[in-house]
Amino acid sequence: MRIYNEALTLRVAERLMHIEDVTEKEMFGGLIFMVNGKMCIGVSKNSIMVRLDPATLENLSHKDGWQQMVMGGILMKGYISVSEDVLSRNDELDFWVDRALAFNPYAKASKKK
Repeated sequence: MRIYNEALTLRVAERLMHIEDVTEKEMFGGLIFMVNGKMCIGVSKNSIMVRLDPATLENLSHKDGWQQMVMGGILMKGYISVSEDVLSRNDELDFWVDRALAFNPYAKASKKK
């Protein structure tokens, strides 16, 4: 059963169509877009998860609708959640997708099991 926002998923997928190495993986209760084998963007029920350079968070204080992700009480460095409310405009979605794609070449890949 899918519990992620399918309309938002399609909008994100459209922005990744030009990239050669993109795969989708269901995890964390949503759909994760893996770019070059690394977690990049995820879509959940009412937000997107963006993986970005943790050093850039202070530069995002002017942007609305995002917060640093916390899983199991642990602050997830380099991962933020952006509310669907601010993603209705294409330029806002483009901004966040661009941040994730810009960091992807520098992100570490998970160890293969």
